[in-house]
Amino acid sequence: QVQLVESGGGLVQAGGSLRLSCTASGRTFSSATMAWFRQAPGTEREFLARIWSGGHTYYADSVKGRFTISRDGAKNTATLQMNNLTPEDTAIYYCAASSRLTGTSIGAYNYWGQGTQVTVSS
Repeated sequence: QVQLVESGGGLVQAGGSLRLSCTASGRTFSSATMAWFRQAPGTEREFLARIWSGGHTYYADSVKGRFTISRDGAKNTATLQMNNLTPEDTAIYYCAASSRLTGTSIGAYNYWGQGTQVTVSS
């Protein structure tokens, strides 16, 4: 079984930055795609960014230019650097992984972390 564990969430003021990390553990698997999603209260889970094993990245328009996704294949980790945060970025942030090269669809991801809270104060 594969487990994803996120860390790095917390409280930050508007305009600040946070760095989220996701570590995969468990049975050996090829995380062809790692991604980040978020979910604010009363809203649907929202795609933010994904990175393929070869390093190709894709971002949602809402975070493009502010968030950067990266990964370390040897360590099975993915990070999300978030800059210029606004109160609208307040949500639970989830790491996800897929054994296939995939995109933005929630259903395409096999594995999910438990989430980490990010709160941005005005």
